[in-house]
Amino acid sequence: MPNPTAIENTETRIQPIVTALDAVRQRKPLVVNITNYVVMNNSANALLAIGASPIMAHSREEMSEMMSFSGALVINIGTLDSQWKPRMLFAVEQANISGKCVVLDPVGCGASKLRTEASRQIAQLANKLIIRGNASEIIALAGEGGQSKGVDALDESEAAVGAAQHLVEAYQCSVVISGSTDFVVTSKGQTQLRNGHAMMPYVTGMGCTLSAIVGAFAAVGEDTGLAATAILGVAGEIAAEQSKGPGSLQLNLLDALYQLDEETLIQRLKLS
Repeated sequence: MPNPTAIENTETRIQPIVTALDAVRQRKPLVVNITNYVVMNNSANALLAIGASPIMAHSREEMSEMMSFSGALVINIGTLDSQWKPRMLFAVEQANISGKCVVLDPVGCGASKLRTEASRQIAQLANKLIIRGNASEIIALAGEGGQSKGVDALDESEAAVGAAQHLVEAYQCSVVISGSTDFVVTSKGQTQLRNGHAMMPYVTGMGCTLSAIVGAFAAVGEDTGLAATAILGVAGEIAAEQSKGPGSLQLNLLDALYQLDEETLIQRLKLS
């Protein structure tokens, strides 16, 4: 028989995640995304599925106004170029003025000098920051020479924990490391999450989707990335069980995010 004390402890640890999900669904926060062309549709639909309101805004002319009434800013450098970079930096400045959290997804950091320098500039500029990346991106951002192959990680997530701790201290932020085991690293410690499925990396932009969802939770005050990581991991696990391959996984993931409830989180979430 299950240990009643263990079940009670699990429910206690999961309750803040459930509360955060309820807050997103009730408040429907607006999340401004400056993200890459590949994942705009994926990110917007995932935000809608959990109850948030996405907007893909890239123009300097409206960014000050957007950040004044939005909940958070997500910056994804996946299709970075000379035009996008100054827009991103300007958007971070406007987020700072409005006191909003910035979620940085340093896609391919370490793969090129442009990506690495831009990621560090954005991280340095943001007053309220969450960084979400794979192990190689986190190691490269911290300057510890992580191996990078485009947007794919060649390092295991656990190998990036030290680099994440360095980033937490350097930028007074929290860091989410995505991988077969996810890590959320903050100034108070680290949490490991072991949900998800091996099929998920075969869908492009799955990490970018997580970054967008992190923005939704940051917008309602859950600003470490833990709730978003937990929810996407469980939803991905459920979706994979119902999918024949990556194509159907994309569709089933949106349904799983939309239908996710407290009971399912308590039954499935693996965190320590």
